[in-house]
Amino acid sequence: MDFKTFNFHSSITAGIEAAGYQTPTPIQRKAIPAVLKGQDIMGLAQTGTGKTAAFVLPILERLIDGGRGFVRALIVAPTRELAEQINDNICTLGKKTGIRSISIYGGVNINAQIAKLARGVEVIVACPGRLLDHLKQQTVSLSRLEVLVLDEADHMFDMGFFPDIKRIMQQLPARRQNLLFSATMPREILHLAREVLHQPVTIQIGITAPADTVTHAIYPVAHHLKTRLLLELLKSTNTESVLIFTRTKHRAKRIGEQLSKKGFKAASIQGNLSQNRRREALNGFRDGTYQILVATDIAARGIDVSGVSHVINYDIPNTPDAYIHRIGRTGRAASTGEAFTLVTDDDITMVRGIERVLGARIKSKVIDDFDYDIPAPKNNQEFARPPRKPVPRYKSLHRQKKTGPKPSRSASSAETKQTRPARPQQRPAGSKSAKPRHGGGSFRPRRSR
Repeated sequence: MDFKTFNFHSSITAGIEAAGYQTPTPIQRKAIPAVLKGQDIMGLAQTGTGKTAAFVLPILERLIDGGRGFVRALIVAPTRELAEQINDNICTLGKKTGIRSISIYGGVNINAQIAKLARGVEVIVACPGRLLDHLKQQTVSLSRLEVLVLDEADHMFDMGFFPDIKRIMQQLPARRQNLLFSATMPREILHLAREVLHQPVTIQIGITAPADTVTHAIYPVAHHLKTRLLLELLKSTNTESVLIFTRTKHRAKRIGEQLSKKGFKAASIQGNLSQNRRREALNGFRDGTYQILVATDIAARGIDVSGVSHVINYDIPNTPDAYIHRIGRTGRAASTGEAFTLVTDDDITMVRGIERVLGARIKSKVIDDFDYDIPAPKNNQEFARPPRKPVPRYKSLHRQKKTGPKPSRSASSAETKQTRPARPQQRPAGSKSAKPRHGGGSFRPRRSR
């Protein structure tokens, strides 16, 4: 089976050939005919299965005829990198069609996006927050939308985007085609699918087990020796392109810096980076400027890089499905890959869960000549945040000026009673102060002196 089977428009076929696509992937074979028929789709597929083209190609086929200059398709993605990647695919596959698209996300100037939207586009690829900004400013209209795609729905939920998604859908026409793709299927995604999809076709690809081309190994190690072991692992392993996953943004940044200091061509990508620096790191990883990219799960969404030889889990993921999604970045397109996971005693339960999904035990390995018995330092500051400068308080400053021992509370109270003048029991009649303060007249607040 090849792409000629789908009878795409000749201008779309030209884009397919330009992209070098030859044989459809399993999700493309199953999803493209259903999308072409106008059916709603519930797609379960991880990154690297070809799902982007599975919805981009039939959307282009739908839009090639009909009106131009207004938004007809909306694709919502959780991260800027994924939005850019999808938009790049649209530009490549639809280069001969004349269909215009734009990716809109935060972290960059909104005015350039407004100007391009004003000139007219047919496809928007958007992150939820910035799309809501445009809707609020009325710089985009979705009243004539025909197709809605929610990509990476599970991570949109992880990032707290579901309230934004629901606000966006309130501004969409009721009659539309809906396509929802997710790498995992937690309960929340099922609820969203019931709300959004109408009699959907369910397509499940590569979700229950990872590719057979990936070899798995765990490296037991104490937490304080993880970085030492990572360095030894990188030195002793024949790697080409390595993707390292951490649990936090701070840790991704620190590991990237430490690897660079040790002479590795490494960069990190995490949410605190500006969009330009994220793009520079990702492009450098793609073109070989960086051999190693350190990332969090969220920041790694949209990293579609061929030729990743190794995935290293510096921190074990929170779920078996997340593990499968991570290691799906290697062993693609019939290439072989390796997945290494550094595990501590606290990770044993998760390792067993991953093994149940894999259907086999993961081989445990050690590095020869590595000293696993180095004791933990008393104050392990390897990944501690830099200390904040203490903010002086008024009371502490005031106390610093005083000298001598502080008098006891009872003595201070007794002294006050002795020195305080006795309050008169009755004021002389006729004095101004004898008037009731809250009498029948209007209350006047006392002036501050």
